[in-house]
Amino acid sequence: MPNDRDRTDDSIRFILNDSEVTLSNVAPTATLLDYLRLERRLTGTKEGCAEGDCGACTVLVGRLAGDKLVYESVNACIRFVGSLHATHVVTVEHLAARDGTLHPVQQAMVDFHGSQCGFCTPGFVMSLYGLWLSNDDPSRADIEKALQGNLCRCTGYEPIVKAAEAAASARPSAIFDPITAARDETIARLKALRPERTITIRHGEHCLIVPADTAGLATALAENSGATVVAGSTDVGLWVTKQMRPINPVIFINGIAELQNITESEAGLTIGAGVSYSTAFAALSSAYPAFGRLIDRIGGEQVRNMGTIGGNIANGSPIGDSPPPLIVLGATVTLRSTEGVRTLPLEDFFIAYGKQDRKVGEFVESIFVPRLPTDELFSAYKLSKRRDEDISALLGAFRISLDGDRVKTARIAFGGMAGTPKRAASVEAALIGKPWTEETVRAAQAAFEADYQPLSDWRATSTYRLLAAKNLLLRFFLESAGETAQLRRFEGVV
Repeated sequence: MPNDRDRTDDSIRFILNDSEVTLSNVAPTATLLDYLRLERRLTGTKEGCAEGDCGACTVLVGRLAGDKLVYESVNACIRFVGSLHATHVVTVEHLAARDGTLHPVQQAMVDFHGSQCGFCTPGFVMSLYGLWLSNDDPSRADIEKALQGNLCRCTGYEPIVKAAEAAASARPSAIFDPITAARDETIARLKALRPERTITIRHGEHCLIVPADTAGLATALAENSGATVVAGSTDVGLWVTKQMRPINPVIFINGIAELQNITESEAGLTIGAGVSYSTAFAALSSAYPAFGRLIDRIGGEQVRNMGTIGGNIANGSPIGDSPPPLIVLGATVTLRSTEGVRTLPLEDFFIAYGKQDRKVGEFVESIFVPRLPTDELFSAYKLSKRRDEDISALLGAFRISLDGDRVKTARIAFGGMAGTPKRAASVEAALIGKPWTEETVRAAQAAFEADYQPLSDWRATSTYRLLAAKNLLLRFFLESAGETAQLRRFEGVV
């Protein structure tokens, strides 16, 4: 007789505004945006880019983090319905009171003329509502960060920022705010929805799987060779909406609590593969400040709320933003399957373009990042065509330790310069044992040609990438020598 754990459930259940939804016939590629607009006629959520860039489709998704209820702005256009089990989806239609009184965020947008054509307005409202819920006194920088993932072609943003500042001071009673009023009730409802067994939904030839835990994930991968594992869907979402790629069967892992933990020790940080950039921000910023500055350049707030560090690694993209600094910091990756667990250096995980050292049935379980000694120098720099919400042309990470005035150890890695994230072994060798001076750095720049032969594409030419990589090494030196203030004027321009 099969035990209870071997059984499966056959429906996705979540809360939409104030109603519970149960879906037992849903395609694995069905997006939240299409479900809201086509199935529920909640048309305040707009489709603009269908790739997570413009923010017109922004909604909030509430999830349990332990016993806390956390609401995050997400892009509905690339968020799959299958990833919503045991969550609370909030759309713009849910904000106003039943008598039509606007929420303070909505009213401030009216008062400060934050809307012109109006197409993008619901997305801005939802992003600002997410900020309103989490920050009673946001600075202008906080507001701009919250709006990184929202585009408007009409207002110039200043009226929207002023609306956010005004709304921050307007705190109605809990009875008025639709989330605050029902928070305890929603927590109880979501706890009741937590899966105890794997959810499997078959839709014609397609299959959607939601494991309840890592053991269920390992079993699902063992039984479904070639399955697509989806964490944040910030990349896989575009496979569907832009490339029309088949991804069946699909395994959604964003609800697995075991993959959501960050553990700090004297040795370093252990980050679960399902931890989002937003969740990891505080711990990484505290331990490695340059890493925090880099995270602020990864996508918009919606993308950072959805995207995961584990997914960025498992995807193996040569322009992924997190692998170069993690490699430089000496990170290791732990892989798991029904056969057991193994750990290897992150730099060894990337074998060739599109190929990683991951056996059939294995998944990324966690990443360990060693502590950076206080006397070592570390930084990372992202170069892109625009400062916010853009894919890197290249990304360089640097770590140096000194013995007196000489370079004792050097670790340098780049993304966007080869088919995988890759260390600059020749440049490192040209630095080690030499005085940490501008003369040494300029001499070592010539070694970049031995390490990289980058491609030319629409983001950058090969010549630009090589020159920029050399200049980033020089920038790292100048900052370490006290030139930071002058260089910061150009932060993000390149």
